Amino acid sequence: MPAKTVLPIRVTRVGTTTQVVLARPDKRNALSAGLVEALIETVATAERDGTRLLTLRGEGKNFSAGFDFSGFENESEGDLLRRFVRIEQLLQALAHASFDTVAYAHGRNFGAGVDLLAVCNRRWASPEASFRMPGLGFGLVLGSRRFADIVGADWAREVLHDGVTFDAATARERGFVTDLVAAENVATRLNAVAAPDLSADAADRLFRVVRRDTRDADMAELVASAAEPGLKDRMRAYREAAAAQAQQKKAS
Repeated sequence: MPAKTVLPIRVTRVGTTTQVVLARPDKRNALSAGLVEALIETVATAERDGTRLLTLRGEGKNFSAGFDFSGFENESEGDLLRRFVRIEQLLQALAHASFDTVAYAHGRNFGAGVDLLAVCNRRWASPEASFRMPGLGFGLVLGSRRFADIVGADWAREVLHDGVTFDAATARERGFVTDLVAAENVATRLNAVAAPDLSADAADRLFRVVRRDTRDADMAELVASAAEPGLKDRMRAYREAAAAQAQQKKAS
């Protein structure tokens, strides 16, 4: 019997809505290279096929655990740099899409998974969701400006500098999350979301004028931070520190 190919995402088209589900629950929907490429291709297709609304959620216990560290020790620093660049390109494609976007986060979410939520127009979360953006822990500048644009520079600096974990209620209070939705209601709510009651051209123009276009600067900051020699060493040290911290917390 031939091996079954498991796709990292599921895509469903309903009218002018493209529904996307991250489908790596065994890996907490961590952003593998394959998952990122599948999302980039899906967003590019949505730009061409008349999509007016794209919804995004995760299967399993959480929305996304961020960058997939699996096997990173076997990758060159150049390969890792490319992976981070592709994540930034995905984030930019969604942030500047010509269609409306809604994302739903549940469970514990980290790093680039939080950034994936941040680039969507409407950002829903389950009441028990939590968020942490630890990229600066290994010297990576990814999504920082977009996060600051949403929540303000002062709180963004605190969250990013100190690696603060914040809950859904705080996210809602700070404007990072735009609505709290219980997990049992999310499928119904997402199916009920309507595309903008505007022409495609008017919606595209609106999305352009309400977003700051900092794509070049954001990419430059990312590349400069990721290209600094010793990326793998920094990632390794971060992982070891995180593991030790988790072990200490479990023992206490």
